[in-house]
Amino acid sequence: MIALDFLAVLQEWPLLLRGAAFTVGLTAVAAVLGLALGMGCAWARSSGPVALRAVVGAYVELIRNTPFIVQLFFVFFGLPSLGLRLTPEVAAVLAMVVNLGAYAAEIVRAGVEGTPRGQIEAARSLALSEAQVFLRVVLPPALGRVWPAMVSQIVIVMLGSAVCGQIAAQELSYYANLIQSRNFRAFEAFIVATVVYLALSLALRHALYWIGPRWLFGRTPRLH
Repeated sequence: MIALDFLAVLQEWPLLLRGAAFTVGLTAVAAVLGLALGMGCAWARSSGPVALRAVVGAYVELIRNTPFIVQLFFVFFGLPSLGLRLTPEVAAVLAMVVNLGAYAAEIVRAGVEGTPRGQIEAARSLALSEAQVFLRVVLPPALGRVWPAMVSQIVIVMLGSAVCGQIAAQELSYYANLIQSRNFRAFEAFIVATVVYLALSLALRHALYWIGPRWLFGRTPRLH
């Protein structure tokens, strides 16, 4: 018989709360910066100069075809050999932003390529610059079309932040491991962490579905 003792884990709730809050903070910063990077890369791949398209394409393929933990270790352990030393927190944010940016670039590009050509020509006829056409006419409806995929990717990045504990970033899995090292209740500690991750994922998904239409693509200009 296995005697489960979840109370031994739950009484460490301040650590779990601290880890959950740190995970939320990591995700928020990575989502904002990663989405901005993804939109910039989407523009570069769809409308940028040929050389820039090649560079961004190489970045996207490199990131999408390598494990996140390898990218994280490269940022934290590899960059110091080049003279750039980062704290665990900064390294975690940087790795998450770079990772999300590559996936967001392809997601946004898919939405951009679905924009009707006539809508773009109508915007150009109003003497809008190419940057204005992209930001005001092309991008908002493109985000609306791909927002469910973008939300799922942001949630995946949040869940992937669990490996950031490997470089001592004090997110949720870091504290779950710390708790089980204190009371040897590994099963209970990681069951509780799993439940917290599930709650965070559901809350994040609902929050993003609320934020998207109100802040990113809710007021899409219509040109006739």
